[in-house]
Amino acid sequence: MMELEILGMNFGCILGPLSAGKFPTKDCLLPLISKILGYLIVAGSTTVKIPQIYKILKHNSVRGLSVAAFELEVVGYTIALAYCLHKGIPFSAYGELLFLLIQAIILVAIIYYYSQPVGAKVWMKAFLYCAVAPTVLAGQIDPVLFEALYASQHAIFFFARVPQIWENFTNKSVGELSFLTCFMNFAGSVARVFTSMQENTTMSMILGSLLAVVTNGTILSQMFIYWKLQAKKEKKVQ
Repeated sequence: MMELEILGMNFGCILGPLSAGKFPTKDCLLPLISKILGYLIVAGSTTVKIPQIYKILKHNSVRGLSVAAFELEVVGYTIALAYCLHKGIPFSAYGELLFLLIQAIILVAIIYYYSQPVGAKVWMKAFLYCAVAPTVLAGQIDPVLFEALYASQHAIFFFARVPQIWENFTNKSVGELSFLTCFMNFAGSVARVFTSMQENTTMSMILGSLLAVVTNGTILSQMFIYWKLQAKKEKKVQ
């Protein structure tokens, strides 16, 4: 069999059969698709929150955005990234967490800025995160606690979405939420279910991806529902 491996992707098992006029086997094709999709997710993650950041800066507003939701995202990304780093999981299976964490921190800082005045409680939360996050990312905590933290991050991500879902439901509006960011979150979580299964990651990671599909899908659905409601209201006014 032809050997041609790039970034852990074996193109040889596809090029070999194709050159012989045969179709590649499923055992070769699916892992390769998974790897390529994984790297595409990582590449896409470098800009996934940029539309949301841009929309806030453009309108100078954080109307309809749940601060707690974005704060919990930062915590969840930190725990998930630290776990994947120290479990030796392939980069293609989790790399987006690094870029999502950086953008999430920037986003929270911007939300704080437009939510003036910033009280002592906010400064305390920021200080606590800066004090604890380096230790978690370095993996310098008890292994049992590490496992417990990782198990809790699914609940963290779930409760990171619930405040925003409730905010949308209460206001019957999605405020300054970016459609592009929400769509990319949903698409990425759907793709990550497939790659997690192909990479033979832990069941916990697969369940986490499925949970992300449900919560991100809910927010995306709300965008379409409330846009239609808004359009109907505008027609009645006219």
